[in-house]
Amino acid sequence: MLGEGLDVVFCGINPGRWSGAVGHHFAHPGNRFWKALYHSGFTDEELSPEDERRLLDLHLGITNLVRRTTATAAELTDDELRRAAVRLERKLRRLSPNALAILGLGAYRTAFGRPRATLGLQPERVAACPVWVLPNPSGLQATYGLERIVAEMAALRRAVRAGE
Repeated sequence: MLGEGLDVVFCGINPGRWSGAVGHHFAHPGNRFWKALYHSGFTDEELSPEDERRLLDLHLGITNLVRRTTATAAELTDDELRRAAVRLERKLRRLSPNALAILGLGAYRTAFGRPRATLGLQPERVAACPVWVLPNPSGLQATYGLERIVAEMAALRRAVRAGE
């Protein structure tokens, strides 16, 4: 779900089996993306994966680094992630969103060759676009709780609204 005039493009790592089967982003019931999007103030109500098209009306886009469906992101190769970063950069050059949010620190580090990256706003840009790294909202990812995901997403929302 991408288009022109977007404030933020949210970029997941790749579709899990559930999302791949139903054809919607962050579709597994255990995924916290939609809940975090709402609680961080990006949406006025908690949307469901089936509502993903409504994001465009809110000037938000959603995509994945890698198209291939896997049970876990750990099944992806480093080469796949690096090739995906090049494809994403090409898309962003065409669309010129105001910000890119990568949902997954490890995937960002590998895909973009930034082994020391941390969560939050990155010093580097992708296709002239500010990059924010957010926690992976997958239910399989237990490193960060919902509160931390919401806090990081809310910081992004405030920065985008302030024009940073």
